[in-house]
Amino acid sequence: MKSAFLALCTVALAAAPVSVRAQSQPVIIRGGWIFTATSDTVEHNRGIFIRAGKILVTDGNMAEEDTTGARVITLSNDEYVLPGIFDMHAHYNMTLGEGGIRQDEYKYNPLIFLANGVTSTFPAGEYDPEGMMETRKRIDSNQQIGPRIYNSGPYFGTARRGWTEGITPDSIYKEVDYWAANGVRSFKAKGISPQDLRPLIERAHLHGITVTAHLESGFRNSTNAKDAVLMGIDRVEHILGGDELSRDKSAYPSWIHVDTASREFKDIVQLFLRHHVVFDPTITAPVYFSTVADKPGFDYWVDERKFFTPYVQQWVKQQPPRKAFPLFDSLYYAMRRTTKAFYDAGGTLTLGTDNPSRGEYLAGFSAHRELQTLVVSGIPAAAALRIATINGARALNVGSTLGSIEPGKLADLFVIRGNPLSDITNTRHVQMVMKAGTVYDPAALLKMAEGKIGPSGPQARPAQGSSPQH
Repeated sequence: MKSAFLALCTVALAAAPVSVRAQSQPVIIRGGWIFTATSDTVEHNRGIFIRAGKILVTDGNMAEEDTTGARVITLSNDEYVLPGIFDMHAHYNMTLGEGGIRQDEYKYNPLIFLANGVTSTFPAGEYDPEGMMETRKRIDSNQQIGPRIYNSGPYFGTARRGWTEGITPDSIYKEVDYWAANGVRSFKAKGISPQDLRPLIERAHLHGITVTAHLESGFRNSTNAKDAVLMGIDRVEHILGGDELSRDKSAYPSWIHVDTASREFKDIVQLFLRHHVVFDPTITAPVYFSTVADKPGFDYWVDERKFFTPYVQQWVKQQPPRKAFPLFDSLYYAMRRTTKAFYDAGGTLTLGTDNPSRGEYLAGFSAHRELQTLVVSGIPAAAALRIATINGARALNVGSTLGSIEPGKLADLFVIRGNPLSDITNTRHVQMVMKAGTVYDPAALLKMAEGKIGPSGPQARPAQGSSPQH
């Protein structure tokens, strides 16, 4: 698929690393195969027509369309068109270098996401919400290349630097009002008490905004998912919770022993289903804290370490070898079996990476690791692809315009080499990415980020409370 058009895209990207002009020409994609995310199969691509960033035709019937001046991209028989991926736990923040400072990296990380076919991201908690908001504006106005960002704003709860214990409901209302007015699309709570979560959900819903949360067992004034669901929460991350958890201890030590055949587990699953709560399992997240050798997908098909600065690369080399952490290894397998059980019961899942990089792996690539892990857990490949695409779009209330390849939707898609239904790891082999009709060469995007992510040397720690409350 090395057309003259892609060659031109590569040159343009290399020449314009900071800004990109919107693609104004109509595009026709012919040949290959297509997975629309509306069925369980791939079909021969009879012809996709895109104008003004919108999909107008998917069945090849362009007789009534004005295709004058359209650029034609011809795919080979082993290339497949997929909807763009939604990463619903897409950390832009990283902990890199001496001192372990965790901060958002929003200059080059967006290139990594987009190059991997991740066309939409929900950061799930931002350490620098103002900076992330400005990044979203730059991307939306074509001043910066990157995926769609559905801002989450600051964390609500102790995960936020400077979080005020005993914050009043009125203060939470004011914060929600402020961030809603500034374009936050969904809020994230972590380390939040029941008395703080309730006003967050109430006020967010007043603005038509959803809420997700990393929840606990109920121990030490934390919030159990069972209580959050009854409050009206929209999405829950990592574990389902409920009465499977002992409320006199932290969540994970209990969850590793979860029995998916127990009445308690079935009860929490049914509560999620009755209240239409979406679950984002982030199955691969514990692996980043433990050993990777025995976990499928944690090989490098592209050496992600080369995208970090020389200082970060050297710092990573000086770190002690990874040690096995039995808790995280057990949690990974518990997440696999509970995610499959939730899927079998009819629950709605989304894909999230939850990878705040430490210089070894990057979240854009890890979207493919999470996809593979969903399949390894027993979920059919077609269903896993829908989890990664249309389910994420619907969870962010944009399913009418994104998440599948259908006439009338925005042209967010990517092309891979190899059938993903026969081998889900083929999603790694990204040949082309399109966002709102603009075509990108993934190799050119990655080249722009090489050696750029992270500090050039040790940095001082930020002052406490650096994320202001409004």
